[in-house]
Amino acid sequence: MNIKKNDFKGVFSMKKEEIFKELFDAVVEINEQKGKEAARLLIKENYDPLEGIENGLSKGMEVIGEKFNKLEIYLPELMMAARVFNSAMAILKPHISAGSLGRSKSVKKGTVVIGTVKGDIHQIGKDIVAMLLEIGGFDVHNLGEDVSTSTFIEEAGRVEADIIALSSLLTTSMVSQKDLIDTLKEIGQREKYLVMIGGAPTSQKWADEIGADIYGEDAERAVSLALEFMSKKQ
Repeated sequence: MNIKKNDFKGVFSMKKEEIFKELFDAVVEINEQKGKEAARLLIKENYDPLEGIENGLSKGMEVIGEKFNKLEIYLPELMMAARVFNSAMAILKPHISAGSLGRSKSVKKGTVVIGTVKGDIHQIGKDIVAMLLEIGGFDVHNLGEDVSTSTFIEEAGRVEADIIALSSLLTTSMVSQKDLIDTLKEIGQREKYLVMIGGAPTSQKWADEIGADIYGEDAERAVSLALEFMSKKQ
């Protein structure tokens, strides 16, 4: 279903699940205009933009990621899908507030170093978590993609981080999450940081296996757990 301007104005309200589907389809179909119109409609109908991101855009990128990993699409298509995602995000982001997370940003909650691990160049999921952590009151240092273990640890030390957050979207790069935790143990700094992991191939079982402190099943859950752990630490 293609959304046209003013199609729904003054006629009826579109169910949020239908708009989520439009956001999902826009990414999978690599249709930037469709994504923008769905994002605008989501805001017009006063639905939660975070839900639109999690249940629409992000799920669409999961499908795109799977297609890329299976060589069903290639880098140009991946980049175009990311552009669709980012265009819709630009519309939704200004409408996300600390209140959406049920938290106040008035007091700094802690410092986070976040990045996608070595051998992985996916960024969208990681960037959503980084954005929500900032909204939640954290001082966030986003190191980007394909980040080495040494860079994570050096930056965490430099900014006196409380949390090191590691994103992995490829099963082949998951070992880098384990490598960072093992390295922290070797240099006697494991207790210095909370380590958060996330990404499509990760799980609570994997987090337990490698000794991570926090497993972020999705972006909102990651931020909620980060806030919870920091409140205990303080």
